[in-house]
Amino acid sequence: MTSLHLVLAIFALMLGFGLLMVLSSSSVAAFRTGGSSFSVFANQASYAAVGLVCFWATQYLPVRLMRSLSTIAVIISLALLVAVLVPGVGALVNGSRSWIRIGGFQFQPSEIAKLALLLWMANVLAARRHTLGSPKALLIPVLPVFALMAALIMLQPDLGTTVALTIVFMAVLFFAGAPWWMFASLGVTGLAAFFYLAISADYRLARLLSFISPEAHPDTSYQLLQSLYGLGNGGWFGVGLGQSRAKWSYLPNADSDFIFAIIGEELGLIGAGILLLLFALLAYTGLRIARRNVDPFVKIVASAGTVWLVGQAAINIGYVVGLLPVTGIPLPMISAGGTSLLITMVVFGLLANFARREPQAAAALQTGGGNRLAQFLGIKPPGHDRGHAGRRSRDTAAIAGTAAPATAGVDPGAKARRATGPQPTPGRRGRAALPPPPSHRWASGRRSAADLDRRADQRDPRRTGPGDRLRGGPRDSSGADPRDPRPPADRRGRPAPAFDPRAASRGGAPRGGDARGRSGRRDGA
Repeated sequence: MTSLHLVLAIFALMLGFGLLMVLSSSSVAAFRTGGSSFSVFANQASYAAVGLVCFWATQYLPVRLMRSLSTIAVIISLALLVAVLVPGVGALVNGSRSWIRIGGFQFQPSEIAKLALLLWMANVLAARRHTLGSPKALLIPVLPVFALMAALIMLQPDLGTTVALTIVFMAVLFFAGAPWWMFASLGVTGLAAFFYLAISADYRLARLLSFISPEAHPDTSYQLLQSLYGLGNGGWFGVGLGQSRAKWSYLPNADSDFIFAIIGEELGLIGAGILLLLFALLAYTGLRIARRNVDPFVKIVASAGTVWLVGQAAINIGYVVGLLPVTGIPLPMISAGGTSLLITMVVFGLLANFARREPQAAAALQTGGGNRLAQFLGIKPPGHDRGHAGRRSRDTAAIAGTAAPATAGVDPGAKARRATGPQPTPGRRGRAALPPPPSHRWASGRRSAADLDRRADQRDPRRTGPGDRLRGGPRDSSGADPRDPRPPADRRGRPAPAFDPRAASRGGAPRGGDARGRSGRRDGA
Protein backbone atom coordinates (compact mmCIF):
# COMPACT_ATOMS: atom_id res chain seq x y z
CA MET A 1 0.00 0.00 0.00
CA THR A 2 1.38 3.39 -0.98
CA SER A 3 1.69 6.38 1.35
CA LEU A 4 -1.06 8.15 -0.59
CA HIS A 5 -3.56 5.39 0.17
CA LEU A 6 -2.58 5.47 3.84
CA VAL A 7 -3.01 9.24 4.06
CA LEU A 8 -6.42 9.10 2.39
CA ALA A 9 -7.58 6.25 4.62
CA ILE A 10 -6.43 7.95 7.84
CA PHE A 11 -7.95 11.24 6.76
CA ALA A 12 -11.34 9.70 5.95
CA LEU A 13 -11.47 7.65 9.16
CA MET A 14 -10.48 10.54 11.41
CA LEU A 15 -12.87 12.98 9.75
CA GLY A 16 -15.85 10.64 10.01
CA PHE A 17 -14.99 9.57 13.55
CA GLY A 18 -14.49 13.17 14.66
CA LEU A 19 -17.80 14.38 13.28
CA LEU A 20 -19.60 11.46 14.93
CA MET A 21 -18.05 12.13 18.33
CA VAL A 22 -18.70 15.88 18.10
CA LEU A 23 -22.38 15.10 17.51
CA SER A 24 -22.47 12.69 20.45
CA SER A 25 -20.54 14.83 22.93
CA SER A 26 -22.18 18.20 22.13
CA SER A 27 -25.82 17.17 21.80
CA VAL A 28 -26.81 17.86 25.41
CA ALA A 29 -25.01 21.20 25.77
CA ALA A 30 -26.15 22.36 22.34
CA PHE A 31 -29.78 21.60 23.13
CA ARG A 32 -29.53 23.42 26.45
CA THR A 33 -28.01 26.57 24.96
CA GLY A 34 -29.49 26.75 21.48
CA GLY A 35 -32.54 24.51 21.56
CA SER A 36 -31.13 22.13 18.96
CA SER A 37 -28.93 19.12 19.55
CA PHE A 38 -27.36 19.53 16.09
CA SER A 39 -26.21 23.15 16.22
CA VAL A 40 -22.58 22.43 17.16
CA PHE A 41 -22.45 19.49 14.79
CA ALA A 42 -23.84 21.60 11.92
CA ASN A 43 -21.19 24.25 12.52
CA GLN A 44 -18.45 21.61 12.57
CA ALA A 45 -19.81 19.99 9.42
CA SER A 46 -19.80 23.33 7.59
CA TYR A 47 -16.12 23.83 8.43
CA ALA A 48 -15.47 20.26 7.32
CA ALA A 49 -17.10 20.99 3.94
CA VAL A 50 -14.82 24.00 3.44
CA GLY A 51 -11.89 21.89 4.62
CA LEU A 52 -12.63 19.24 2.00
CA VAL A 53 -12.32 21.89 -0.72
CA CYS A 54 -9.03 23.08 0.80
CA PHE A 55 -7.82 19.48 1.11
CA TRP A 56 -8.57 18.83 -2.57
CA ALA A 57 -6.97 22.10 -3.73
CA THR A 58 -3.82 21.62 -1.64
CA GLN A 59 -3.03 18.37 -3.45
CA TYR A 60 -2.51 20.29 -6.71
CA LEU A 61 -0.56 23.19 -5.20
CA PRO A 62 2.96 23.22 -6.70
CA VAL A 63 5.85 23.19 -4.26
CA ARG A 64 7.34 26.28 -5.89
CA LEU A 65 4.10 28.17 -5.25
CA MET A 66 4.07 27.04 -1.62
CA ARG A 67 7.56 28.41 -1.11
CA SER A 68 6.81 31.70 -2.82
CA LEU A 69 3.63 32.27 -0.79
CA SER A 70 5.13 31.31 2.60
CA THR A 71 6.57 34.78 3.28
CA ILE A 72 3.26 36.46 2.46
CA ALA A 73 1.46 33.98 4.74
CA VAL A 74 3.74 34.86 7.67
CA ILE A 75 3.18 38.60 7.16
CA ILE A 76 -0.60 38.13 7.01
CA SER A 77 -0.50 35.91 10.13
CA LEU A 78 1.41 38.55 12.10
CA ALA A 79 -1.09 41.19 11.02
CA LEU A 80 -4.01 39.01 12.15
CA LEU A 81 -2.34 38.29 15.49
CA VAL A 82 -2.04 42.02 16.06
CA ALA A 83 -5.61 42.70 14.91
CA VAL A 84 -7.13 40.11 17.24
CA LEU A 85 -5.79 42.03 20.24
CA VAL A 86 -7.74 45.16 19.26
CA PRO A 87 -11.02 45.43 21.20
CA GLY A 88 -13.95 45.28 18.86
CA VAL A 89 -12.04 43.20 16.34
CA GLY A 90 -11.08 40.26 18.54
CA ALA A 91 -13.83 38.43 20.42
CA LEU A 92 -13.29 37.58 24.09
CA VAL A 93 -14.27 33.95 24.73
CA ASN A 94 -13.49 32.10 27.99
CA GLY A 95 -11.12 34.84 29.11
CA SER A 96 -9.03 34.76 25.92
CA ARG A 97 -9.19 37.19 23.01
CA SER A 98 -8.32 34.63 20.31
CA TRP A 99 -11.12 34.84 17.72
CA ILE A 100 -12.06 37.30 15.00
CA ARG A 101 -15.74 37.39 14.14
CA ILE A 102 -17.02 38.55 10.77
CA GLY A 103 -20.80 38.28 10.76
CA GLY A 104 -21.69 34.73 11.68
CA PHE A 105 -18.22 33.45 10.79
CA GLN A 106 -15.33 33.35 13.25
CA PHE A 107 -11.77 32.04 13.00
CA GLN A 108 -8.67 31.79 15.17
CA PRO A 109 -5.58 33.55 13.73
CA SER A 110 -3.18 31.61 15.96
CA GLU A 111 -4.06 28.36 14.13
CA ILE A 112 -3.24 29.99 10.80
CA ALA A 113 0.03 31.25 12.27
CA LYS A 114 1.19 27.69 13.02
CA LEU A 115 0.79 26.61 9.40
CA ALA A 116 2.38 29.80 8.07
CA LEU A 117 5.37 29.40 10.40
CA LEU A 118 5.81 25.77 9.29
CA LEU A 119 5.92 26.62 5.57
CA TRP A 120 8.06 29.74 5.96
CA MET A 121 10.67 28.14 8.23
CA ALA A 122 10.92 25.13 5.94
CA ASN A 123 11.46 27.42 2.95
CA VAL A 124 14.18 29.46 4.68
CA LEU A 125 16.08 26.51 6.13
CA ALA A 126 15.81 24.43 2.94
CA ALA A 127 17.38 27.31 0.99
CA ARG A 128 20.22 27.51 3.56
CA ARG A 129 20.79 23.78 3.97
CA HIS A 130 24.48 24.09 2.98
CA THR A 131 25.24 26.72 5.67
CA LEU A 132 23.18 25.44 8.59
CA GLY A 133 26.29 24.65 10.61
CA SER A 134 26.40 28.32 11.57
CA PRO A 135 24.07 29.38 14.43
CA LYS A 136 23.43 32.69 12.68
CA ALA A 137 22.25 31.03 9.47
CA LEU A 138 20.08 28.62 11.46
CA LEU A 139 18.38 31.01 13.87
CA ILE A 140 18.22 34.29 11.94
CA PRO A 141 15.52 35.29 11.04
CA VAL A 142 13.41 32.27 12.13
CA LEU A 143 13.97 32.74 15.87
CA PRO A 144 12.88 36.42 16.01
CA VAL A 145 9.75 35.69 13.96
CA PHE A 146 8.84 32.76 16.20
CA ALA A 147 9.43 34.84 19.34
CA LEU A 148 7.21 37.62 17.97
CA MET A 149 4.41 35.17 17.18
CA ALA A 150 4.65 33.51 20.59
CA ALA A 151 4.57 36.89 22.35
CA LEU A 152 1.46 38.00 20.44
CA ILE A 153 -0.31 34.72 21.24
CA MET A 154 0.56 34.99 24.93
CA LEU A 155 -0.96 38.48 25.00
CA GLN A 156 -4.38 36.96 24.20
CA PRO A 157 -3.50 34.91 26.47
CA ASP A 158 -3.34 31.34 25.08
CA LEU A 159 -0.69 29.08 26.57
CA GLY A 160 -1.89 25.94 24.78
CA THR A 161 -1.49 27.44 21.29
CA THR A 162 1.93 28.78 22.30
CA VAL A 163 2.99 25.26 23.23
CA ALA A 164 1.75 23.96 19.86
CA LEU A 165 3.64 26.75 18.06
CA THR A 166 6.77 25.77 19.97
CA ILE A 167 6.34 22.16 18.82
CA VAL A 168 6.28 23.36 15.20
CA PHE A 169 9.38 25.51 15.70
CA MET A 170 11.43 22.79 17.39
CA ALA A 171 10.33 20.13 14.89
CA VAL A 172 11.41 22.23 11.92
CA LEU A 173 14.81 22.91 13.50
CA PHE A 174 15.30 19.24 14.28
CA PHE A 175 14.48 17.96 10.81
CA ALA A 176 16.41 20.79 9.16
CA GLY A 177 19.57 19.41 10.79
CA ALA A 178 20.16 21.63 13.80
CA PRO A 179 23.12 20.53 15.96
CA TRP A 180 22.28 18.63 19.08
CA TRP A 181 23.82 21.23 21.38
CA MET A 182 21.69 23.98 19.85
CA PHE A 183 18.57 21.83 19.95
CA ALA A 184 19.20 20.91 23.59
CA SER A 185 19.87 24.52 24.62
CA LEU A 186 16.69 25.74 22.92
CA GLY A 187 14.75 22.91 24.57
CA VAL A 188 15.99 23.82 28.04
CA THR A 189 15.21 27.48 27.40
CA GLY A 190 11.72 26.60 26.21
CA LEU A 191 10.99 24.49 29.29
CA ALA A 192 12.16 27.30 31.55
CA ALA A 193 9.94 29.79 29.72
CA PHE A 194 6.97 27.42 29.94
CA PHE A 195 7.47 26.99 33.69
CA TYR A 196 7.68 30.75 34.16
CA LEU A 197 4.49 31.31 32.17
CA ALA A 198 2.74 28.55 34.13
CA ILE A 199 3.37 30.24 37.47
CA SER A 200 3.05 33.85 36.29
CA ALA A 201 -0.78 33.80 36.32
CA ASP A 202 -2.97 32.62 39.18
CA TYR A 203 -5.26 30.40 37.07
CA ARG A 204 -2.30 28.70 35.39
CA LEU A 205 -0.63 28.15 38.77
CA ALA A 206 -3.86 26.59 40.06
CA ARG A 207 -3.86 24.20 37.09
CA LEU A 208 -0.29 23.20 37.85
CA LEU A 209 -1.06 22.56 41.52
CA SER A 210 -4.18 20.57 40.67
CA PHE A 211 -2.07 18.42 38.37
CA ILE A 212 0.42 17.70 41.11
CA SER A 213 -2.25 16.87 43.69
CA PRO A 214 -5.81 16.65 42.28
CA GLU A 215 -7.42 15.49 45.53
CA ALA A 216 -5.95 18.38 47.52
CA HIS A 217 -7.45 20.96 45.12
CA PRO A 218 -10.91 19.63 44.23
CA ASP A 219 -12.17 23.02 42.97
CA THR A 220 -9.45 23.61 40.37
CA SER A 221 -9.10 19.91 39.50
CA TYR A 222 -12.85 19.37 38.98
CA GLN A 223 -12.49 19.01 35.19
CA LEU A 224 -9.66 16.52 35.51
CA LEU A 225 -11.51 14.42 38.09
CA GLN A 226 -14.66 14.29 35.96
CA SER A 227 -12.55 13.21 33.01
CA LEU A 228 -11.05 10.37 35.00
CA TYR A 229 -14.49 9.33 36.25
CA GLY A 230 -15.78 9.17 32.68
CA LEU A 231 -12.82 7.09 31.50
CA GLY A 232 -13.25 4.71 34.42
CA ASN A 233 -16.96 4.38 33.73
CA GLY A 234 -16.28 3.28 30.14
CA GLY A 235 -14.36 0.13 31.02
CA TRP A 236 -13.26 -2.13 28.17
CA PHE A 237 -16.15 -1.70 25.71
CA GLY A 238 -17.82 1.51 26.89
CA VAL A 239 -21.39 2.31 27.83
CA GLY A 240 -22.50 2.74 24.21
CA LEU A 241 -22.42 5.49 21.62
CA GLY A 242 -24.40 8.51 22.83
CA GLN A 243 -24.88 7.05 26.34
CA SER A 244 -22.24 9.11 28.15
CA ARG A 245 -23.14 10.51 31.56
CA ALA A 246 -20.24 12.95 31.81
CA LYS A 247 -21.58 15.12 28.96
CA TRP A 248 -24.70 15.92 30.99
CA SER A 249 -23.07 19.09 32.39
CA TYR A 250 -20.64 17.11 34.54
CA LEU A 251 -17.60 17.52 32.30
CA PRO A 252 -16.93 21.06 30.98
CA ASN A 253 -15.74 21.38 27.36
CA ALA A 254 -16.76 17.80 26.65
CA ASP A 255 -16.91 18.41 22.90
CA SER A 256 -13.56 20.19 22.52
CA ASP A 257 -10.66 19.87 24.96
CA PHE A 258 -11.94 16.76 26.79
CA ILE A 259 -13.61 14.88 23.96
CA PHE A 260 -11.20 11.98 24.47
CA ALA A 261 -12.85 11.34 27.85
CA ILE A 262 -16.23 11.00 26.10
CA ILE A 263 -14.65 8.60 23.60
CA GLY A 264 -13.26 6.49 26.43
CA GLU A 265 -16.58 6.45 28.25
CA GLU A 266 -18.82 5.63 25.28
CA LEU A 267 -16.49 3.34 23.31
CA GLY A 268 -14.32 2.07 26.13
CA LEU A 269 -10.66 1.15 26.00
CA ILE A 270 -11.15 -0.56 22.63
CA GLY A 271 -12.45 2.59 20.93
CA ALA A 272 -9.81 4.80 22.53
CA GLY A 273 -7.12 2.32 21.52
CA ILE A 274 -8.28 2.38 17.88
CA LEU A 275 -7.95 6.17 17.86
CA LEU A 276 -4.43 5.87 19.27
CA LEU A 277 -3.57 3.39 16.51
CA LEU A 278 -4.77 5.90 13.91
CA PHE A 279 -2.45 8.57 15.27
CA ALA A 280 0.42 6.07 15.39
CA LEU A 281 -0.27 5.16 11.77
CA LEU A 282 -0.30 8.87 10.91
CA ALA A 283 3.14 9.27 12.49
CA TYR A 284 4.50 6.33 10.50
CA THR A 285 2.98 7.51 7.22
CA GLY A 286 4.13 11.12 7.56
CA LEU A 287 7.71 10.16 8.33
CA ARG A 288 7.68 7.62 5.47
CA ILE A 289 6.58 10.35 3.07
CA ALA A 290 9.43 12.57 4.27
CA ARG A 291 11.95 9.76 3.88
CA ARG A 292 10.87 8.86 0.34
CA ASN A 293 11.10 12.41 -1.05
CA VAL A 294 14.31 14.12 -2.12
CA ASP A 295 13.24 17.77 -1.94
CA PRO A 296 14.53 19.31 1.36
CA PHE A 297 11.46 21.55 1.63
CA VAL A 298 9.12 18.57 1.24
CA LYS A 299 11.09 16.56 3.80
CA ILE A 300 10.94 19.32 6.42
CA VAL A 301 7.25 20.16 5.91
CA ALA A 302 6.10 16.51 5.89
CA SER A 303 8.08 15.47 8.97
CA ALA A 304 7.49 18.63 11.02
CA GLY A 305 3.78 18.71 10.12
CA THR A 306 3.44 15.10 11.24
CA VAL A 307 5.18 15.83 14.55
CA TRP A 308 2.93 18.85 15.01
CA LEU A 309 -0.30 16.84 14.69
CA VAL A 310 0.87 13.80 16.62
CA GLY A 311 2.53 15.90 19.33
CA GLN A 312 -0.60 17.98 19.78
CA ALA A 313 -2.67 14.80 20.08
CA ALA A 314 -0.22 13.39 22.64
CA ILE A 315 -0.49 16.52 24.81
CA ASN A 316 -4.31 16.52 24.62
CA ILE A 317 -4.62 12.86 25.54
CA GLY A 318 -1.93 13.31 28.21
CA TYR A 319 -3.80 15.96 30.18
CA VAL A 320 -7.15 14.19 29.73
CA VAL A 321 -5.79 11.07 31.45
CA GLY A 322 -3.91 13.12 34.07
CA LEU A 323 -0.34 12.69 32.82
CA LEU A 324 0.15 16.38 31.91
CA PRO A 325 -1.20 19.70 33.18
CA VAL A 326 -4.33 20.99 31.46
CA THR A 327 -3.33 23.37 28.65
CA GLY A 328 -6.41 23.58 26.44
CA ILE A 329 -4.95 22.07 23.24
CA PRO A 330 -7.63 20.49 20.99
CA LEU A 331 -7.39 16.96 19.63
CA PRO A 332 -6.63 17.22 15.89
CA MET A 333 -9.48 16.16 13.56
CA ILE A 334 -11.61 15.10 16.55
CA SER A 335 -12.31 18.09 18.81
CA ALA A 336 -14.94 20.68 17.98
CA GLY A 337 -13.34 23.81 16.56
CA GLY A 338 -13.71 25.09 13.03
CA THR A 339 -10.34 26.76 12.45
CA SER A 340 -8.40 23.91 14.02
CA LEU A 341 -10.22 21.37 11.84
CA LEU A 342 -9.69 23.46 8.70
CA ILE A 343 -5.94 23.89 9.25
CA THR A 344 -5.52 20.21 10.12
CA MET A 345 -7.24 19.20 6.88
CA VAL A 346 -4.87 21.48 4.96
CA VAL A 347 -1.91 19.71 6.60
CA PHE A 348 -3.38 16.39 5.48
CA GLY A 349 -3.67 17.86 1.99
CA LEU A 350 0.04 18.72 2.08
CA LEU A 351 0.88 15.16 3.08
CA ALA A 352 -1.27 13.80 0.25
CA ASN A 353 0.42 16.22 -2.17
CA PHE A 354 3.87 15.00 -1.15
CA ALA A 355 2.77 11.35 -1.19
CA ARG A 356 1.61 11.68 -4.81
CA ARG A 357 5.19 12.50 -5.79
CA GLU A 358 6.45 9.08 -4.75
CA PRO A 359 7.21 6.74 -7.67
CA GLN A 360 5.07 3.99 -6.14
CA ALA A 361 2.03 6.31 -5.87
CA ALA A 362 2.45 7.57 -9.45
CA ALA A 363 2.64 3.99 -10.73
CA ALA A 364 -0.43 2.97 -8.72
CA LEU A 365 -2.44 5.90 -10.04
CA GLN A 366 -1.52 4.98 -13.62
CA THR A 367 -3.01 1.50 -13.25
CA GLY A 368 -6.68 0.69 -13.66
CA GLY A 369 -7.50 0.65 -9.96
CA GLY A 370 -5.52 3.82 -9.41
CA ASN A 371 -7.40 5.59 -12.18
CA ARG A 372 -10.75 4.65 -10.62
CA LEU A 373 -9.55 5.93 -7.26
CA ALA A 374 -8.25 9.08 -8.91
CA GLN A 375 -11.54 9.68 -10.69
CA PHE A 376 -13.51 9.18 -7.47
CA LEU A 377 -11.31 11.47 -5.35
CA GLY A 378 -10.21 13.86 -8.08
CA ILE A 379 -6.55 12.82 -7.76
CA LYS A 380 -4.21 12.65 -10.73
CA PRO A 381 -0.58 11.57 -10.77
CA PRO A 382 2.18 14.09 -11.53
CA GLY A 383 2.46 14.70 -15.28
CA HIS A 384 -1.07 13.40 -15.90
CA ASP A 385 -2.20 16.59 -17.62
CA ARG A 386 0.92 16.74 -19.78
CA GLY A 387 0.38 13.16 -20.96
CA HIS A 388 -3.24 13.79 -21.89
CA ALA A 389 -2.26 17.02 -23.63
CA GLY A 390 0.31 15.15 -25.70
CA ARG A 391 -2.22 12.49 -26.68
CA ARG A 392 -4.80 15.12 -27.60
CA SER A 393 -2.27 16.94 -29.80
CA ARG A 394 -1.32 13.72 -31.59
CA ASP A 395 -4.99 12.83 -32.15
CA THR A 396 -5.71 16.29 -33.53
CA ALA A 397 -2.76 16.07 -35.89
CA ALA A 398 -3.87 12.63 -37.09
CA ILE A 399 -7.36 13.89 -37.86
CA ALA A 400 -5.95 16.87 -39.76
CA GLY A 401 -3.77 14.56 -41.83
CA THR A 402 -0.46 15.87 -40.56
CA ALA A 403 2.12 13.88 -38.74
CA ALA A 404 2.60 15.49 -35.35
CA PRO A 405 5.82 14.59 -33.58
CA ALA A 406 4.99 12.39 -30.61
CA THR A 407 7.40 13.96 -28.17
CA ALA A 408 5.24 14.05 -25.02
CA GLY A 409 6.58 11.56 -22.54
CA VAL A 410 8.98 9.92 -25.08
CA ASP A 411 12.72 9.67 -24.60
CA PRO A 412 14.47 11.41 -27.57
CA GLY A 413 17.24 8.81 -27.67
CA ALA A 414 14.89 5.82 -27.55
CA LYS A 415 14.51 5.67 -31.36
CA ALA A 416 18.27 5.80 -31.90
CA ARG A 417 18.85 3.10 -29.31
CA ARG A 418 16.27 0.85 -30.97
CA ALA A 419 17.99 1.34 -34.32
CA THR A 420 21.54 0.74 -33.13
CA GLY A 421 20.82 -1.81 -30.42
CA PRO A 422 21.81 -1.64 -26.74
CA GLN A 423 24.68 0.70 -26.02
CA PRO A 424 27.66 -0.49 -23.96
CA THR A 425 27.91 0.96 -20.50
CA PRO A 426 31.14 2.79 -19.54
CA GLY A 427 33.64 0.88 -17.46
CA ARG A 428 35.50 1.92 -14.35
CA ARG A 429 38.07 4.08 -16.23
CA GLY A 430 35.69 5.50 -18.81
CA ARG A 431 36.23 2.72 -21.33
CA ALA A 432 33.35 1.02 -23.03
CA ALA A 433 32.50 -2.12 -21.13
CA LEU A 434 32.04 -5.33 -23.07
CA PRO A 435 28.47 -6.55 -23.45
CA PRO A 436 27.51 -9.38 -21.11
CA PRO A 437 27.76 -12.91 -22.50
CA PRO A 438 24.53 -14.36 -23.86
CA SER A 439 22.60 -16.31 -21.32
CA HIS A 440 21.24 -19.79 -21.88
CA ARG A 441 17.81 -18.34 -22.51
CA TRP A 442 19.07 -16.11 -25.33
CA ALA A 443 21.24 -18.90 -26.76
CA SER A 444 18.33 -21.33 -26.86
CA GLY A 445 16.21 -18.65 -28.48
CA ARG A 446 18.53 -18.58 -31.50
CA ARG A 447 17.89 -22.23 -32.36
CA SER A 448 15.96 -22.82 -35.54
CA ALA A 449 12.40 -24.02 -35.60
CA ALA A 450 13.56 -27.35 -37.06
CA ASP A 451 15.87 -27.96 -34.10
CA LEU A 452 13.12 -27.17 -31.63
CA ASP A 453 10.66 -29.45 -33.42
CA ARG A 454 13.23 -32.23 -33.62
CA ARG A 455 13.82 -32.02 -29.88
CA ALA A 456 10.06 -32.20 -29.34
CA ASP A 457 9.97 -35.34 -31.46
CA GLN A 458 12.59 -36.93 -29.22
CA ARG A 459 10.71 -36.05 -26.04
CA ASP A 460 7.32 -37.24 -27.36
CA PRO A 461 7.53 -40.74 -28.88
CA ARG A 462 4.00 -40.44 -30.19
CA ARG A 463 5.18 -38.00 -32.84
CA THR A 464 7.73 -40.46 -34.34
CA GLY A 465 5.85 -43.78 -34.17
CA PRO A 466 4.99 -45.53 -37.47
CA GLY A 467 1.48 -44.88 -38.68
CA ASP A 468 0.94 -42.10 -36.16
CA ARG A 469 -1.80 -39.65 -37.10
CA LEU A 470 -1.83 -37.46 -33.99
CA ARG A 471 -0.15 -34.61 -35.81
CA GLY A 472 -2.11 -35.18 -39.02
CA GLY A 473 -0.95 -35.91 -42.55
CA PRO A 474 0.59 -39.04 -44.14
CA ARG A 475 3.73 -40.65 -42.70
CA ASP A 476 6.08 -43.32 -44.06
CA SER A 477 7.28 -46.45 -42.32
CA SER A 478 9.92 -44.50 -40.36
CA GLY A 479 7.33 -42.09 -38.99
CA ALA A 480 8.50 -39.12 -41.05
CA ASP A 481 6.17 -36.81 -42.88
CA PRO A 482 7.00 -36.82 -46.62
CA ARG A 483 5.70 -33.26 -46.90
CA ASP A 484 8.23 -32.03 -44.34
CA PRO A 485 10.95 -30.05 -46.19
CA ARG A 486 13.45 -30.69 -43.43
CA PRO A 487 16.05 -33.47 -43.93
CA PRO A 488 15.21 -36.72 -42.12
CA ALA A 489 16.90 -37.42 -38.79
CA ASP A 490 17.59 -40.51 -36.79
CA ARG A 491 16.21 -41.18 -33.31
CA ARG A 492 19.09 -39.33 -31.70
CA GLY A 493 18.28 -36.15 -33.59
CA ARG A 494 21.29 -36.43 -35.95
CA PRO A 495 20.79 -35.89 -39.71
CA ALA A 496 20.23 -39.19 -41.54
CA PRO A 497 22.83 -40.20 -44.19
CA ALA A 498 22.05 -39.50 -47.79
CA PHE A 499 20.55 -42.32 -49.89
CA ASP A 500 23.12 -44.18 -52.07
CA PRO A 501 21.50 -45.86 -55.14
CA ARG A 502 24.60 -48.08 -55.75
CA ALA A 503 24.43 -49.46 -52.24
CA ALA A 504 20.69 -50.01 -52.61
CA SER A 505 21.22 -51.99 -55.87
CA ARG A 506 23.74 -54.21 -54.08
CA GLY A 507 21.26 -54.72 -51.21
CA GLY A 508 23.47 -52.90 -48.74
CA ALA A 509 22.71 -50.18 -46.27
CA PRO A 510 23.12 -46.48 -46.97
CA ARG A 511 26.49 -44.86 -46.44
CA GLY A 512 27.22 -44.17 -42.82
CA GLY A 513 24.91 -46.82 -41.30
CA ASP A 514 22.07 -49.27 -41.71
CA ALA A 515 18.42 -48.54 -42.29
CA ARG A 516 17.89 -48.04 -38.57
CA GLY A 517 20.53 -45.32 -38.49
CA ARG A 518 23.09 -47.34 -36.43
CA SER A 519 26.50 -46.79 -37.91
CA GLY A 520 28.94 -49.69 -38.19
CA ARG A 521 26.30 -52.42 -37.74
CA ARG A 522 24.33 -54.68 -40.11
CA ASP A 523 20.71 -55.72 -39.90
CA GLY A 524 20.22 -58.50 -37.41
CA ALA A 525 23.70 -57.99 -35.91
